[in-house]
Amino acid sequence: MSSRGCWVLFCFFSLLHFSESYDPIDPNGDIEIKWDFQELRDDGGYTVLVNVYNNQLYRHVEKPGWALSWTWPSDEVIWDMRGAEATKQGNCSRFRGDNLPHSCEKNPVIVDLLPGAPYKMQTQNCCRGGVLSSMIQDGDRYMSSFQMSVGGEMKDGGPLRAKPFNFGFGVAGYTCSNVTVVPPTKFMTPNTRHQKQALMTWQVTCSYSQFRESLKPTCCVSLSTFYNDTIVSCPRCSCGCQGPPSTSQCARDGRLPDFLQLPHDDDNEPSDPVVMCTQHMCPIRVHWHLKTNYKEYWRVKVTITNFNLVKNYSDWNLVIQHPNLKSLVQVFSFNYKPLIEYGNINDTGMFWGIKYYNEMLLQEGEFGNVQSEMLLHKDPGSFTFQGGWGFPRSVLFNGHECVMPPPDTYPSLPRGSNAVSISGFRVSFGLLSLFVFSVWILL
Repeated sequence: MSSRGCWVLFCFFSLLHFSESYDPIDPNGDIEIKWDFQELRDDGGYTVLVNVYNNQLYRHVEKPGWALSWTWPSDEVIWDMRGAEATKQGNCSRFRGDNLPHSCEKNPVIVDLLPGAPYKMQTQNCCRGGVLSSMIQDGDRYMSSFQMSVGGEMKDGGPLRAKPFNFGFGVAGYTCSNVTVVPPTKFMTPNTRHQKQALMTWQVTCSYSQFRESLKPTCCVSLSTFYNDTIVSCPRCSCGCQGPPSTSQCARDGRLPDFLQLPHDDDNEPSDPVVMCTQHMCPIRVHWHLKTNYKEYWRVKVTITNFNLVKNYSDWNLVIQHPNLKSLVQVFSFNYKPLIEYGNINDTGMFWGIKYYNEMLLQEGEFGNVQSEMLLHKDPGSFTFQGGWGFPRSVLFNGHECVMPPPDTYPSLPRGSNAVSISGFRVSFGLLSLFVFSVWILL
C-alpha cells in the first residue's frame, strides 16, 4: 500500500476514534442539567431552580460559555429570571399592561449572567459568563444555577407533564438527551437541620464528542531527547495546510492579516483560529523532551506553546497518558492529579497551571508558552528508552486529543546502546568529574 493510502487509513481510524462519545479516561463525564420544581402556583405556573453541573474530570467550558436552549411544548412564557437571562424577549403582544414576561420565545436561549451583575439579579453559583471549570481543576466553579418563574397556557396535563424538548447546550461538540423524571432533589435549608425536597425533578444529560465539535484537531505533539539530536516535529498538516485550499488563516513572517490589526477582544474572535504559519498549522503545540537520565530516576520537560494570534487560554489543562506516571515523584511548575486508578494501573494524569503564576497561556509571542519538568522513578522490569517507551501514548489539551507523530519517527537510541549503558555512562562520568574536582581542590 502506498504512503498516501496509509495516511488516508490513519485519518479514517483517527476520525472513528474521535467520533466516540464514550471517553475511557472519564467514563462518567457529562453535563447534567436538573430542573427542581420549587413552587406550583394557583394560576397554573411554577417556579423552578435549574442547576447545570459539569461532571467531567478534565474538560471545561470556556468563554463565551454555555447557552442553554429548549422548545416549549405549549404556550409557556418566562415571567421572571434570576441568575441568568434569555437572549430575546420575543413577541409578547398577547399580554397587556406594563408587566410583560421576560421571554415569550417558543425556543428560548438562556445564558449565564456576567460577573458583576446586580445583587438582586443573582442566585448562588451564577454570574460567571457561562464558564464552567472541570471537577478536578476547580471544585467550586464546576456548576451554574438560575431560577425562573414560568407561566402561560400549558396543555398536556399541566406543568409537571408538559416537558420541554429539543435541548441544546450551546457549546460545540455537545448533544443533549430528552427530559427524564428522576427522584426529587433533597437539600438542607440554610443554617438548619431541616431537609426539604423538590416537588419534582427533571434531568437532561449532555454528552461530548470531539468529532461532533470539529473534524480538525487543534493541537499536536513534538518530541526530542538527550540521546539523539533529532527533533521530531508535529506531523505536517496536523491541523490544516498552508496554501489553497487553505484550511486555516495564518500570519507569515510576523505580518498580521489586515482584520487582526483592528481592535478585538475574546468575545469577538474569528470562527477559525488565526495562527502563525507553520508546517503543522496548529494553535497549540505540546513538546515532550526527555531531558536527563539518572541511575534511579529520569526527568522530562514539557512545553506548551500557543501559536494562536488572537486567543489566550485561561485555566488550561493538559492530560497525558504514560505507563510511568504511576511513579511520578515531583512536578515542578504545574499542578498534577492522576485520572485513572484501577488497581495497579495509574497511567493517565492531568496537569494544569498554578494560580496567579501560569494558569494563563498567552497568545502567540515571546511569553506565549508555559513549561514544567517532572521527575519520575524508574520502575524495575518495565523502564526502558528503547522502542519509544519514554514518550507519551496520548496527549490532550483542554479536552482535545492532540496529533502524535508516527511511532516510526520517534528518536532512536544510538546504535548498540540501551538505557542501562546510557545511565551507566552518565553515572561514571559524574563520578569522574567529582574525583577531578576533589583533586583540584586539594591541590
